[in-house]
Amino acid sequence: MSDGGFVQLPDGSVVVALGLPHPVAPGRSVRVLVHAINRPRALTRVRNLGLRAVYLRGNAAPPTPDEISAVLHHPDGLVWRHRPSEAADSWRPIRHLLRRPA
Repeated sequence: MSDGGFVQLPDGSVVVALGLPHPVAPGRSVRVLVHAINRPRALTRVRNLGLRAVYLRGNAAPPTPDEISAVLHHPDGLVWRHRPSEAADSWRPIRHLLRRPA
């Protein structure tokens, strides 16, 4: 999907936001946020998790200030939530997205 964007931070690092199909629940989508030193590294971090078809084309949906704060305050620098998000839907660590249901 090409629904995403990025923001360069004052220290030179970037926060990349990606809209992706849910890897376990077909028909659902998620918004993934990645903090990395540059855009290629951010995409590599997501691809290394098994989400291979990840590309960033353009900057149509850059991360909002709230999203930037969420990913910067997470120790892994990689979070997600369902789209469209509900008011009670919080950001979750990426390992919860990739967990297979029992």
